[in-house]
Amino acid sequence: MGLTLDNDRFWRLIDQARRQAADPTDTEDIAARASTLLASLEPTEIIQAEQILWDLMTASYLSPLWAAAYQINGGCSDDGFDYFRAWLIAQGRTIFEQVINDPDSLADLPTVQQAAAKGRDLEGEAILTIVWNAYQTATGSELPHKAFTIRYPDLDPEWNFDFGDDERIAHRLPRIAALYPAGPAGQRSRS
Repeated sequence: MGLTLDNDRFWRLIDQARRQAADPTDTEDIAARASTLLASLEPTEIIQAEQILWDLMTASYLSPLWAAAYQINGGCSDDGFDYFRAWLIAQGRTIFEQVINDPDSLADLPTVQQAAAKGRDLEGEAILTIVWNAYQTATGSELPHKAFTIRYPDLDPEWNFDFGDDERIAHRLPRIAALYPAGPAGQRSRS
């Protein structure tokens, strides 16, 4: 019977990639290292990693997290939210789980505080391709179509408001609002 890649092994792989990275805030380096680590696995395990990755993307598809990403990145499209959640995965399991349970806790992370101080966006688009790249490296072919499914849940209707509404954000995500205060004319201050 072949090996299986489960959530625990996936997270250990992400943690190993983070430890190997010269700068643990460099998501592209983490992604490259994670892809290399995945490429050393059996092809069936690599395919399993793609489903795990998208299950994590699904678990983090939450309105409060989208609102936090909107504040942190000064706006957040559908794609931008994907890239933000990929960045969150690159932070490792402990932070990922903490943040999906309490998106406002993002404001407590030194990486987010530094990004706020420097006006830098947080995104990790490269994380979304780690499995595709690993599979191609390991097998010389593309990841099979339909190797994974995505079933995003419905977003919480209680959060169906303009994420630029500073008053509502301050009430629901007070630490994020304090870290990213509104500037003149409702524009986010990026000083």
